[in-house]
Amino acid sequence: MIDRYTRPHMGRIWSEENRYRQWLEVELAASEALAELGEVPVEAAQALRQHADFDVQRITEIEAEVRHDVIAFTTAVSEKMAEAGQAEHSRWLHYGLTSNDVVDTAQALVIRQASEPITAGIEKFREVLKRRAWEFKDAVIVGRTHGVHAEPTTFGLKVANWYAEVSRHATRFSEAREQIRVGKISGAVGTFAHISPVAEEKICERLGLLAAPISSQVIQRDRHAHYVSTLALIAATCEKIALEVRHLQRTEVREAQEYFSKSQKGSSAMPHKKNPITSEQICGLARVVRANAQAAFENVALWHERDISHSSVERVILPDSTILVEYLLAKTTDLIDRLLVYPEHMRKNLESGGGLVYSGQLLLELAAKGVLREQAYRWVQRNAMKAWEEDGDFRALAEADSDIAGVLQSADFDHAFSLENQLRHVDAIFERVFAAG
Repeated sequence: MIDRYTRPHMGRIWSEENRYRQWLEVELAASEALAELGEVPVEAAQALRQHADFDVQRITEIEAEVRHDVIAFTTAVSEKMAEAGQAEHSRWLHYGLTSNDVVDTAQALVIRQASEPITAGIEKFREVLKRRAWEFKDAVIVGRTHGVHAEPTTFGLKVANWYAEVSRHATRFSEAREQIRVGKISGAVGTFAHISPVAEEKICERLGLLAAPISSQVIQRDRHAHYVSTLALIAATCEKIALEVRHLQRTEVREAQEYFSKSQKGSSAMPHKKNPITSEQICGLARVVRANAQAAFENVALWHERDISHSSVERVILPDSTILVEYLLAKTTDLIDRLLVYPEHMRKNLESGGGLVYSGQLLLELAAKGVLREQAYRWVQRNAMKAWEEDGDFRALAEADSDIAGVLQSADFDHAFSLENQLRHVDAIFERVFAAG
């Protein structure tokens, strides 16, 4: 799906052109680091930096014959060197490296590129959540547990809760992208048989990466599983928020609603429809990212020092997950940014229960006056159930109950049924959330 929320540059990050470009950058960094150590002629490293290039179509043609992508790549680069009259220097390309030295290290470069727009998306999302949380800090809404009215809260508290969660994701993602910011140039089984640990560190430093302290033929895939599972967590929060919007938009609730433009259509058959299609898209796509996290976990266990069962999987789950999470962040940010909120409906729904949302405080008032909790619970519940079943006024029923009225005074009832009392700590919660943020 392409719309104004799609970031085309993310697609370019995962293009074949960019993948091979990062492979070449690893090869050139290796040649230059080895030249610095006196293991490759300086003029060869300079010639490679100046003339090494490739053509994607040519790599594809060679790979169709040799059935090995890295060999196809190095052959295509060597051909470009020959065309530039630098054939004698091409023998120093890929010197001392094994294929996965290049592939895994370059993949870390691509993931680093893909992480940038996700980090920016998280920060933009936090900004929007913070603004709308403060906007509706005092917009009273009924809190629901199990989908049933519970006690009063505010819509701003809902959004502040989302803000706190997304802030945790900001920390998690920063840690995950740092853990995956590693390269390896340690050879076929990780023993540095043909190149030194010092050379690996120099190469990685040139690329802005850390050298993995230890590796086999591959960087260990717990790092990648951590990264993708963090993306799945971000997607899960987007779904959580979208699911709440879907519930609040139901006809029977109508407390909030996705933005619906004047020219928008909700149904081909029913002109009155305003469907939460953006929220439903978010919920659906989050499932894909979660499924990709499972595949990332499956990639951790490989045969001995390496097999390639993870490789084909990562060609799908890494681009798909980063692209989807950037998209989900943008869609969910826009969803909240333009969300239509109806405080009057919130208040109406809160009051529709006839005061039942205050049953907990009434129970406490009785206990504070010396009534055993079990007895107080029975008194409150029998009136609550009557109000529920008959759509009655819960306070009026409680005040008419001889047992309750024999214990509580008018001021006690006022306190028990006080909305202000229920929400007296909202400011303190906001101070904690946004001071921490």
